[in-house]
Amino acid sequence: MSDVIIQASNLSRRFGNFVAVDNITFEVRSGEIFGFLGANGAGKTTAMRILCGLLAPSSGSATVCGYDVATQSEQVKLNIGYMSQRFSLFDDLSVWDNISFYAGIYKMSRAQIKDAGNTMLDKLELSKYKNRLVGSLPLGWKQKLAFAIAIIHKPQLVFLDEPTGGVDPITRRAFWDMLYAAAIEGITIFVTTHYLDEAEYCDRISIMVNGKIGALGTPLELKEQFKVLSIYDVILALARGEEA
Repeated sequence: MSDVIIQASNLSRRFGNFVAVDNITFEVRSGEIFGFLGANGAGKTTAMRILCGLLAPSSGSATVCGYDVATQSEQVKLNIGYMSQRFSLFDDLSVWDNISFYAGIYKMSRAQIKDAGNTMLDKLELSKYKNRLVGSLPLGWKQKLAFAIAIIHKPQLVFLDEPTGGVDPITRRAFWDMLYAAAIEGITIFVTTHYLDEAEYCDRISIMVNGKIGALGTPLELKEQFKVLSIYDVILALARGEEA
C-alpha cells in the first residue's frame, strides 16, 4: 500500500453560491494521527464528508485508501471506519446488537462478528454488559464502545468527527490512549476536534479557515512558523488574517 492514504488535490465543494470547501490540497500518510481543526463553518465537516464518500466534490479530486471518492465511494466506505460527534450508536439497542448491526454493515460474517465482538468487549471490560441497552451506559463508556465498533473491521483509516465532545478531561485522555493503540496497530486516524490541547497529541494538523487550509504541519512546526507558544495562538493569528 502507498504511504499516502488520503490524497486531496484542488478539492472544492459549493452549495449554490456558497463555497464550503475552497480548493484544498493536502495528503495524509499511512499510520498518522492527523488533526483537522477549524471553527464552526470553516469547512472541515464538509471536507470530511467528501473524504468519507458521503458527498461528491464540486471540483478537484481525492483518493482515500486508493479509491476515488467521486467514482468509488462504496469501496471507500468499506475500507474506512467512522465515528460521529454523537457516537452513532442506537440507545434502544443492546451493546451486542449495536456491534452486530455495524459489523454487518462492514460485511463481516457472523463468525467474524462473534469472534471480533467478544474480543473487543473483553478488551473494553464490557463483556458483562453486552445485553445492556446502550442508552443506559455512562457517556465515557459509550464513547469507547463507539470507537471500538468503528474499527471492529480493522479498517486502514478511521474518521473521527469531534469524538470527545462533552466528556471530562480524564475520559478524553483515556480515549486518546485508545487512539494511540489503534495507530500502533496500523490504523490511520483522521480526527476533528475543538479541544486545542488535543491538537498537540496529533502527528500533524491542518487548520481550516473559511473553506481553505490556513496552516498545515506538525504542532511544533506551526508554533515555530507563527512564532507563538500554543496552537490556540496559531488559530488566533489565522483568524486575524496574520501571516507567518
